[in-house]
Amino acid sequence: VLPNKYEATAVASPKQASARCQEEVKFKEVMVYLVEKKMGRSRRNFLTSLARSKGFRVDDVLSDEVTHVVAEDNQAGGLWSWLREQGLRDISKVQVLDISWFTESMREGRPVTVESRHHIQTVCSTPAAVDNVSQYACQRRTTTENHNKMFTDALEVLAESSEFNENEGRCLAFRRAASVLKSLPSAVRSLGATQGLPCLGEHTEAVIEEILQFGRCFKVEEIQCDERYQALKLFTSVFGVGPKTAEKWYRRGLRSFKEILNEPAIQLNKMQRAGFLYYRDISKTVSKAEAQALRCIIEETVHWIMPDAILALTGGFRRGKEYGHDVDFLVTTPELGREEGLLLHVIDRLQDQGILLYCEHQGTTFDATKLPSCNFEAMDHFEKCFLIVRLYEDQVEGGLQRNPGDSRAWRAIRVDLVVPPVDRYATALLGWTGSRQFVRDLRRFARKERRMLFDNHALYDKTKKMFLSTTTEEDIFVHLGLEYVEPWQRNA
Repeated sequence: VLPNKYEATAVASPKQASARCQEEVKFKEVMVYLVEKKMGRSRRNFLTSLARSKGFRVDDVLSDEVTHVVAEDNQAGGLWSWLREQGLRDISKVQVLDISWFTESMREGRPVTVESRHHIQTVCSTPAAVDNVSQYACQRRTTTENHNKMFTDALEVLAESSEFNENEGRCLAFRRAASVLKSLPSAVRSLGATQGLPCLGEHTEAVIEEILQFGRCFKVEEIQCDERYQALKLFTSVFGVGPKTAEKWYRRGLRSFKEILNEPAIQLNKMQRAGFLYYRDISKTVSKAEAQALRCIIEETVHWIMPDAILALTGGFRRGKEYGHDVDFLVTTPELGREEGLLLHVIDRLQDQGILLYCEHQGTTFDATKLPSCNFEAMDHFEKCFLIVRLYEDQVEGGLQRNPGDSRAWRAIRVDLVVPPVDRYATALLGWTGSRQFVRDLRRFARKERRMLFDNHALYDKTKKMFLSTTTEEDIFVHLGLEYVEPWQRNA
């Protein structure tokens, strides 16, 4: 008598055990468990032998070592109820799959990629995925490992489309939803697994459900094929071109870079001209090795001018990303006031080195007497410059990222330098590290939960009517009553 209708514990003979040990294991990362119910014992034994002959590991009993549970013609509800009763440490890490995944894998002779059509969905939630998920990104830990990329990629397209349509509320809603999904410790495999998660509205749930059912979102595909979306996405990929300028060009009937550059009525500004001139380089991602090489150049330049200056690599690279679109640095001095004039000297030094291809310098407009500001502005008031610099092949460990057929010994890369006074360095560092959603939610948390105002310039307590001392990032989290979140955990 079997102990349970879903399982069969096979006792191997010494001869069978010896043969099994001789079979070569090719896919050590996969451990399959075949559910006997509906499949039958003889078919289960046959499929077990087949899989092992192809180098798969197959467990006769369901254990924590199992990565792929395969069932045939089982009702999802009953199967999942049984699985939850088996006392596995973390059922959310187990792939529960239809027999189609197994047969395709046998045909290919390797474990095929698991697609949404292979999953046996559950209508119940997965508590491990939703427990204690905050609505605020600053109370979540989000690494670069995104288990729900198929959903977040779709939501990012919807957010971008909403931004192009100037629907700020909808854009923000999709970005918040994507941020929540990025923070989850495992993949969402059923709509029920999202129950209890914050920031997931009915539009987002509809997107998730459609992807789970069909492996794609038809609305996203419709948007990506839309002429206006394609044109605006192309135009805004140019350095110096925002959504409003892109919309203006689209309404003129322009659809390509060639049409823009050949249109006499279009007067490009200096930044846009540089954007088109170096487009092939600066539209390509920047690697971590290239960012580190630029750090050495900028650090050497800054310290040649002022040896005790403080410099930090910020943005996505500080958050542990392998690739980015530009490289951001914060520069300041240990003594308040000594930072004045430093950036102009850095620009001159880069120019003398022959590596400065483009520069737009913006002087400081920071005025402490105008703080706190209740209206957040996208760009802070610190002195800064937006650069395009030349990076040489021999300066980068492992070499430059190259376009096919590019034989040059250098490439152009976007660099931003920001110079806050030292007493504003911590708030600026937190703001420029990002991610954008993490910092946006930090401001929202400060305002709604603590009656405080936070931006790149200061942290202000509205109850005490005073600015709070912030020497380090940790100080900011302490004042807000938050656990410190490491930079690499801020990829919301």
